[in-house]
Amino acid sequence: MQKSKTFFAIIAVSIVFFCGKVSVTPYSFPEMMYFPKVPVFASNPTTVEGADVGRYLFYDPILSSDSTISCSSCHNQQTAFTNSTAFSVGVNGGKTDRNALPLFNLAWHPYYFYDGRAKTLEDQISHPIKAKNEMNMQWDLILKKLNASKFYLKKFKTIYDAEKIDSTHVKNVIAQFLRTLISYQSKFDRIIAKKDKFNQEEFNGFGLVNNQIKGDCFHCHPSDGNGLMTKFAFSNNGLDSIYDADKYKDKGRGAITGNKSDNGKFKIPSLRNIALTAPYMHDGRFKTLEEVLDFYSTGVHTSANVDSKMGYAYQKGVKLTKEEKKDIVAFLNTLTDSVFINKKEFSNPFIK
Repeated sequence: MQKSKTFFAIIAVSIVFFCGKVSVTPYSFPEMMYFPKVPVFASNPTTVEGADVGRYLFYDPILSSDSTISCSSCHNQQTAFTNSTAFSVGVNGGKTDRNALPLFNLAWHPYYFYDGRAKTLEDQISHPIKAKNEMNMQWDLILKKLNASKFYLKKFKTIYDAEKIDSTHVKNVIAQFLRTLISYQSKFDRIIAKKDKFNQEEFNGFGLVNNQIKGDCFHCHPSDGNGLMTKFAFSNNGLDSIYDADKYKDKGRGAITGNKSDNGKFKIPSLRNIALTAPYMHDGRFKTLEEVLDFYSTGVHTSANVDSKMGYAYQKGVKLTKEEKKDIVAFLNTLTDSVFINKKEFSNPFIK
């Protein structure tokens, strides 16, 4: 079924190309061992030209009401496309309610945002654009700007053979660019490919992360058999002592599902590039990896809806030693993908 969908998606793109209506080239995703196959999105196949214009729009503040904020304002390539502050600043100094999630390996995600309120990347794009504390913009005003731009009209004409740009066009190309943001070239990946080796600290840390008694990280962040290093589930990891599920100030997933048992649950992020994506948790409360490990070591709280996988919540954590924490940080540093954060193809196209 996967191959069939891929075949028909490529044929569809090729047909419009050869009919002369548009000029697009199917995007060639990298070959990645240790990763699932890149999903096929037949309704919006990724093309070189689509991802290119999506990249321009990602970095262009034209999408915000005062033309000062772009997607990249909150998602910086050098920090794996997240922000280095707990909350991002939007137009007129407005602040977001949650920490910005990093942007990579998004093609595999079944939900977007910490509460999973968007099921597709195309849908996700409208949320920050319309949010008053982020871009504070409406689609009719965006389209007025874009359709007045010879630069964008020409690019969209090439892709869609349309005389006018519409919101679907915009969402599609930004989603295409975001799907190209694949991180798979860390030291850990080289080790898996037998092109590099752990040092002793890194090896110890890898063992601890995958140890059910000590690190106990692998239930939510599998590092064997899943190169994505997250199960994409929603979890309450015992950040606070809240015994009444209705008392969560930020209900997380529960605000979307309306299910009380989901209150206080948030999307589990990937461990990839984790050393770059501080601060941590949905509210950015931890500034360093050391603080995160201190929490899991001795600071876990019992609370309403706490994840059953937090098996040591009743003991206040897994009680890591100073050396064990040091070893785990050493392993986590092997997940940093320096190629990804420096790749020209993902950088600001307005800066030559």
